[in-house]
Amino acid sequence: MSSMLTSAIRSLPVSSAWAAGAFARSLSCSSQLQATAQPKTKKTLGKSGVKNVVVVEGVRIPFLQSGTSYADLMPHDLARAALQGLLTRTSVPKDVVDYIVYGTVIQEVKTSNVAREAALGAGFSDKTPAHTVTMACISSNQAMTTGVGLIAAGQCDVVVAGGVELMSDVPIRHSRKMRKTMLTLNRAKTLGQKLSLISKIRPDYFAPELPAVAEFSTSETMGHSADRLAAAFGVSRLEQDEYALRSHTLAKKAQDEGLLLDVVPFKVPGKDTVTKDNGIRPSSMEQMGKLKPAFVKPYGTVTAANSSFLTDGASAILLMSEEKALAMGYKPKAYLRDFVYVSQDPKDQLLLGPTYATPKVLEKAGLTLSDIDVFEFHEAFAGQILANLKAMDSDWFAQNYMGRKSKVGAPPLDKFNTWGGSLSLGHPFGATGWRPVI
Repeated sequence: MSSMLTSAIRSLPVSSAWAAGAFARSLSCSSQLQATAQPKTKKTLGKSGVKNVVVVEGVRIPFLQSGTSYADLMPHDLARAALQGLLTRTSVPKDVVDYIVYGTVIQEVKTSNVAREAALGAGFSDKTPAHTVTMACISSNQAMTTGVGLIAAGQCDVVVAGGVELMSDVPIRHSRKMRKTMLTLNRAKTLGQKLSLISKIRPDYFAPELPAVAEFSTSETMGHSADRLAAAFGVSRLEQDEYALRSHTLAKKAQDEGLLLDVVPFKVPGKDTVTKDNGIRPSSMEQMGKLKPAFVKPYGTVTAANSSFLTDGASAILLMSEEKALAMGYKPKAYLRDFVYVSQDPKDQLLLGPTYATPKVLEKAGLTLSDIDVFEFHEAFAGQILANLKAMDSDWFAQNYMGRKSKVGAPPLDKFNTWGGSLSLGHPFGATGWRPVI
């Protein structure tokens, strides 16, 4: 799987500090304000000849467990709600938005370009272009960096990007035999031809074709990959459960303290207003230890408790060129300075993207691990996170698999996913990647 990182610069009262990670959370003020506070250095300068791209604001509707309050909606309903939440939060005029990009993973056939349908539903002009991208769990990051590219290249000044996923209602197809028969039946010209085709339908034709959860190229589920990865790096079941409990505990603390300011309320048609994520459930090691392996049975270590859960949700982020943001009176929250995409062997290294991407983005930015204040890695599985941390802290792995002389090092946990992560907050595939950036 590909993986991506962003790095952003944060302005502090006395000195500048950087925040970067496999998706980085940071706050920032404009370079004009930085210039008045301190002289520019290599680390505070943007790229020569390239527009500064800033984050004005980002929001998401609450991430909910699939089968709950969003179960009767469609993906474009969730994306529309996120767009409307962004418009309300920022008061940005819809007519200044040059482009809209959304990410998703499981396509709803009726709304194949969900970005366009959501934009129209949210009241954007039919003259505003919109397109949809897909790149597994980092689809919304692909949407966001597409927006960064459009602005940096001077094609746009204002881009809205985001992602959406509705796991409550994934497309379930007829079997291929039935689909082929139905298409042939549609072309039949006479009643006799139609009756002949119908007579050939057999009971097994009616068996549904469930959505594939396995990687097409390897026929292996991501859960199996996580289990094998944990075993390869010696990550125990106990370690995975402890990390998952940490994620839920930190997320609950952040939620109770009002730190999850990116969440906007959503009035679900015919239901109550949803105001917070519903998957945050701090448990106990004893309760978690009772669960059986979910993928590799009976000896696997990945369980429902130390894996992210099926989630419905949507997000939206407002990107602008720095000049446009300042001209409109906005104070940028962050600068998007650099990002990196990497890809590995899907069989053995499917979930090791952060290990490969982190040193690359640090080198691009001229930084080291110790320069970073906040790290955000997507938590698909606790075993995946812990395996990456071990790989990053291994000279042997760096030398034998990455072609590097030495390890990059593992992020310290006191700077790592400090408000919880996907294990606790939820993982709506196409919408997840954006969340750690904000």
